[in-house]
Formats: sequence, C-alpha cells, structure tokens
Amino acid sequence: MGLGKLRLSPSILFVFLILQIFLTEYQMVKNPCHIERSFNPTYRKEGDLIIAAFLSLFVKVQLPVNKFFFESYPIWSYALPRSMFKQYHYFLALQYAVEEINKNPDLLPNTTLGYQLLNNFHLEKLAVESSLIWLSGRGPIIPNYSCDTQSNSVAVIGGMSATLSMAMATILKLYKVPQISYGSFDLLLNDKAQYPYIYQMGKEQSTLHLAFIQLMLHFDWTWIGLLLSDNPRGESFFNDLKEEMVRNDLCVTFTDRLPQNFRESKDLDLFFRIISSSSNGIFIYGDADSLHEFSTELFSYKLYGKLLITTSWDFSIDTNFEVFPTFHGTIVFSHTQMEIPGFTNFVRSLNTSVNPEDIFLKSFWESLFNCRFSKKSDVEIFYPLCSKDLSFRDSLYMNIDMALMELITNVYNAVYLVAHALHQMLHSEVKEASKLAKNLDLPWKLHHFLKSMNSVNIASDESCEDGTKPAAETYDILNYKFVPGKIETMVKVGEVQPLAQRFTFKEEDIDWPEDFNQTSTSRCNLKCGPGFKKTARERQPKCCYACTPCPEGTISNQTDAEECLQCPEDQYPNRGRDRCLPRTVTFLAYEEPLGMTLGYAAICFFLLTVLVLGIFVKHRDTPIVKANNRSLSYTLLVSLSLCFLCSLLFIGHPTTGTCLLRQTTFTVVFTVAVSSILAKTITVVLAFRATKPGSRLRRWLGSTASYSLIFTCTLIQMYLCGIWLGTSPRFLEMDVHSEPDSIIIQCNEGSLLIFYCVLGYMALLALASFTVAFLARNLPDTFNEAKFLTFSMLVFCSVWISFLPSYQSSKGKVIVALEVFAILTSSAGIFTCIFVPKCFVILLRSDQNTLGIFKKKAIS
Repeated sequence: MGLGKLRLSPSILFVFLILQIFLTEYQMVKNPCHIERSFNPTYRKEGDLIIAAFLSLFVKVQLPVNKFFFESYPIWSYALPRSMFKQYHYFLALQYAVEEINKNPDLLPNTTLGYQLLNNFHLEKLAVESSLIWLSGRGPIIPNYSCDTQSNSVAVIGGMSATLSMAMATILKLYKVPQISYGSFDLLLNDKAQYPYIYQMGKEQSTLHLAFIQLMLHFDWTWIGLLLSDNPRGESFFNDLKEEMVRNDLCVTFTDRLPQNFRESKDLDLFFRIISSSSNGIFIYGDADSLHEFSTELFSYKLYGKLLITTSWDFSIDTNFEVFPTFHGTIVFSHTQMEIPGFTNFVRSLNTSVNPEDIFLKSFWESLFNCRFSKKSDVEIFYPLCSKDLSFRDSLYMNIDMALMELITNVYNAVYLVAHALHQMLHSEVKEASKLAKNLDLPWKLHHFLKSMNSVNIASDESCEDGTKPAAETYDILNYKFVPGKIETMVKVGEVQPLAQRFTFKEEDIDWPEDFNQTSTSRCNLKCGPGFKKTARERQPKCCYACTPCPEGTISNQTDAEECLQCPEDQYPNRGRDRCLPRTVTFLAYEEPLGMTLGYAAICFFLLTVLVLGIFVKHRDTPIVKANNRSLSYTLLVSLSLCFLCSLLFIGHPTTGTCLLRQTTFTVVFTVAVSSILAKTITVVLAFRATKPGSRLRRWLGSTASYSLIFTCTLIQMYLCGIWLGTSPRFLEMDVHSEPDSIIIQCNEGSLLIFYCVLGYMALLALASFTVAFLARNLPDTFNEAKFLTFSMLVFCSVWISFLPSYQSSKGKVIVALEVFAILTSSAGIFTCIFVPKCFVILLRSDQNTLGIFKKKAIS
C-alpha cells in the first residue's frame, strides 16, 4: 500500500499534532531565537542608536465571527488609502527628522540615529503585542527574553491616543523605557505616579475653552449643545467651559457624554437629542478613541441645520467617504503649529525606489494607487503592476496637510527631543555612541535628560532656560471642506489667542454646511430688538427670555437690552421707542393759527367796545343812555374792554411777569364787570320800587351807592388775590410730562385752592346778578334792560360752567386757549346782550330814543 493510500484514524492524528506542538515548544524554550516568525511586522533602519516608533499605520477593524463554533477565521477590514496616507505621514515625519539630525554636525556628532517601525493597528491589544515584539527582538513573543545581541534602542515614540499610550506603558514601564506620546495632551498621562516614563508632545489645551467662548461671542451664540468624551479629560474641559459660559451669560441646551461603543438604544438616542435640539451649534470635545464610534454612526443620521465645532480630532481617519458630507463646514480648533521646512517637498519626492526594503511603504503604495508590486498571476487579474514613475504628487490626497500638521509636528519634535537628550547624555558620559549603546542602562539614564528638556519647539532649540514664560496659546480656526470628487481639505479661516483676547475670523472664506442657515444664530430665541427689553421667563435658563416693549417714556437703543432708559428732559421717545428725539418748546404763540385767531378776536372786541363807549359818550343825553345809571354803563364798557385786553396776557411766550399778572388782572377786571352788572340790576329793581312818593329807596338810586357796591366787591376780590400772591404765587415752569414730544412752557397756578376760591367768588357775584335780573325781568321797564341783563348773566354762567370740566381734562396750551376763549366768549356775551340792542336803537331807531316815547310807554 502506498503512502498516498495510507489512512490515519482521528485519534492517531490528534496524538501526532500534540507531539508536534510539544516538540515546537521544547525547541522554543531551548533556543527561542532560532524560531523565526513567518511574518515580522516591523521595518528597521540601522544606526548607532535606535528610536522605536509605534504608529497606527493601518487601521484594522475586526468583523464579527461565530464565537461559539469557530467555523471561520477572523476577517479584517483594512484601512482605505485616504486613511493610510494620513497615518503614513507620521512615519515620514520620523524619517525626515532622523535624516536631518544625521546631517547636522552640531547635534549628535559622530553618531547616527536609526529607527525601527512597528504597527499597532490602532488597537490596544496589538499595541501591547508590538511592545513585546520590540522587547523580544527577533522570533516569537517571549516576555523577558531578548533575541537582540546589540541592544541599542533608546526610546519609544508612540501613542496616537491616550488609550494606546497606556496600553504600551503596561509593558514598557516595567523596563523603564522612555515613551514619548505624540497624540493630543491628556490629563491621565500626566499622572507621573502611574505613568512616570511617558512624555507628552501634545500641547496642553488649557485655554481651549476660552477659544470656544470667543467663537460664541463672535457669532453671538448663546444656546449651544455640548458633546464630551466620557473620561476625565472631557469632564475637566466641561467644568472650565461651564464656568466661563456662566460668566458670559451663555447657556448649554444639552450636555452628553460619548460612550466608547454605540450599541445600546440609549446611546443611539443621543442622535435624536442632537437633531431635535433647538441649538444650531454643537461643540464636540474628545479624543479620537471616544469619538470614533460617534463619527461612524453619523453615516446613518443627518444633522440638519447643525454646525459642528470640534478640536483637532481628525474625524476622517477612520470613516468612509459617505460620512464626509456630514462633516462639511465643520469648524476645527487646532494649535498653531510651526511649518517643518522642506517636509512637503520631501513627501512629494518619495517613491518605492528610495527605500525598497520598507514593507509599509510598498503596502501603502499598492493601496493608494490600486496596483501591485507582486507578479503573481492571480493578482494581476484585478490590479496592474505599480509604475516606477508614480510619486505622492499623483495622489488625490495631497491637500490635507493642515489636518495632519499638529500630530506630524509632534512626531517631528519627539525625535528632536530624544536627540537633544542623547546629545546631552553623550557629553556628560564622555563616551562614544557605540560604547554607550552597549550599556543596558541606557534607557533608564535617558529619563534624567528628558525631564530637563523643554518639549516645546525643541526642534528649533527654543528653550525657556532664561526663565521667560512660554508664548501664549494660539489656535488656528480651520474649516473642513469636502467637495464632490472625494477631495477633502482644511482651510484656515481665523486665529484666536484666548488670553490676549485676540480673535480674527474671515467669514467670506468659510463654507457652511449645506443646510445651515448662514444668517441664523444658535440662540434659544430671537434677539430683542431696539424698543424692547429682556424679561426672564419662569423656570427657564437665562438665555431663554421674552421681549417686552419698553414702558412709555423710555427707550432701548440696542439689542437685548436689560433695562429701558429714560430720555433726557429735553428729549422724548419716538414711536418705536428706540431713540430719543428733541422736544419742541410749545406755548400758545401768536404765530400759530389758534393764537393768532384769539389775539385778533380780543383786539376786535376791544375796539368794538371802545367804539360803543364812544357812541354812549356822544349820545350820553339821550334817554336810552341815561336809563339805568349812565355812569354804570361807562364803567361796564371800560371793564369789558379791559377784559378783552387781559386775554392777550395769556397768549405769547410766558414770563414771570405775565404769570403774576394774567390771573390777577383777569379776576379783578371781571369782578368789576360783574359787580357793575349787579349794580345795574339792583338799580332797575330800586327804580321800580322808588316810584312811590316819599319812598326811602330813592337815596339808593344815586351813583354813590352803585360805586360803593362795585368798590366793595372788587376790594374783596383784590384781598383774595393778595392772599394768593402772598402765600403761593404763580410761577413759570416747564411741563415735560403732559405731552411726550413737547416741552410746555406754562404758568403754574400755585395754590389751586385759592385759585378756585377766586373763581368761586366771581361765580357767586354772577349768580347773584343773574338771580336779581331774573326776578326783575318782568318789571315794566321802558327799554327792557332787565331781560338783557338776565340773558348776559345766563351766557356768562354757561360759559364758565362749561369751562371748569374742560379745564380739568385738558393739558398744555389747550388749557390756556380754553381760558382765553372763555374770557372772550363771556365778555362778548355780556357786551352783545346788553349794549348791542341799545346801539341798534341809538344808531338805527333814533325816533324811539326820545323822551316822549319814553313817557308814552311808561303811561301805558
């Protein structure tokens, strides 16, 4: 039976496999360095001293498999060319820095630096595995066993994130290996008790929260959402940001912590909270690990109308192109980095012929250009062979340096940090590098020199040994743009120095998200415009308020005014209550139509009264003039003419003198007129009663009794006016409250009680005259003067009774006009009712103005 026909039972086959495994393990224990790995994922460039670089060159994601039956191998999904290109930049920065140092005769003279490159696939467990591979040298991973006969490795540069750095530190700190982290600064790694051998190249973002505040104040955003990584770094940032937001009256609509894994429904609800939020601006703060799942889940959710603001976290490293439009328009804060001279040209000039032994460069080249270096037929079917003329200039992803510059600079500075520390150590040890490399304590001793080095701008040798403070933190404001054709770029649109409060922003250079309203702001409600003030809402944050109109007489000339302001006394609010207008000084002037009309009426009535007085004087011997005491008629006409003239004191610009004279003159003159009417009325009654022979009433019919009555009544009124002037005189004032748009110059009446007493006394005289005249209206008077006196007093009383309520309800110059109108109307009423009928008889019916007619009517 041939061997090809030989069949082994399953039990025999199992025993055979066990023996083979046992023999292999025995050989490994006996001499593990003789066992070579089929694939050694490392690339090494020799030198006197070696720097190890643990980079995330390929990001691998393990797809789920059936863990219960193990029916298939784990399937790995490798990174896209775009992601690989970004990651490979970090190794290129390492390579470029090492070449620069080796060419520099003043730094590490007579010593060459080499490097060893390992890939941790951005996974913690593979980072630990890479650490063991580096410590073991060649062959399988055997803890505490090194296959390298020449241990010239001095330090490790690695840790794109804090989790990777901590995973590596679990192994490296056992051997006190210096570990320089090139990722963003993290508070956890700053704990020297737990991580004493980790040095961070990332700049501390101590004022990043102030930069966020500056952006909010620039756009006037008061209502934002906040997403934080669920770790101490995110919590510390939130505490600083919240304190500063309270100080600037800014509010957070929601605050959510981003978990590492979005697997539960409560985590997926986060996107619904973001979409339904009323805030248009969403601030995101965290590291790449905590935000990885968030960026990938955004593929299923569209954040309509939301603008994302984040840090230098490169969200496009581990996502696919379909997610990129979601991030279009995102504003990114990044530390201002120095430009590495010549680095861009170095990258663009690379090709596979420079380092043919670089396995990572070949893998990247094949992935970037979709070609293969292998000549296997099964590969050539799908991909062509790579051309030797290709370079990075032909890549579509050359315009992303801005997004990578921070970590690239950190790797570049990390190499120089180790180089400067080695330079100082070589001078202190006074040994050659070859001898120093054989010293197994070399990594331990390097810590002393690393601690004394300044990690800021170490490449340019800018130290702070003179005691000066380092430069203030400066952040570049970048705008992420993704254009059709799968091209992404970062454009610098501004710069901010939080401590110096310097903020520059070019809004014309920014691309907003497609569905983001560029004119809107992230606020809880619209701003309160001029003419309104903010009013707090019950049980609402301070940023959510109502807008209420300013009260009458106040204005607000700015948006979101806390309080409304009073206008100066010489100004008044406009209708919109957003500015003050100059008031117009107003009074009853002669120039305006009302004042001109009243003035002309007063003069006309005065002239007419003087004319009638002249007629009466000319016809003084006629019976109609002699009737009812001729001298009382003269007195009444003179007092009426003065009443018409005193109304002129109320028109024109008031002065202190006119204020003192106008009411006093008016009341005294009117008292004389009303007293004259009372005397004429009494004379009519006494003339009828004294017709009998021997009547004692004849002695009261003379002029003496009538003038005594007029003098007594007038004296009482003058006494009241004297009290008025002595106790509370009238004065000139400016009324700024009656009319909002005017300053009324008027006379203050002083004591209203005395004013009404003066008017009441005059009304009492008028009422007495009206009563007596009304009782004597049917007496057999030849010229029927009693009836005319009754009508005159009726007009007088009606005018002044109507004047009082109008006086109380009016303001400003209307009061003055009403009083002038009442004076003219009442005076004209007395004049018309008493003297017009007599003038009619004197001028037009002179045949009736004879003594014969008088006696004839008296007999009848």
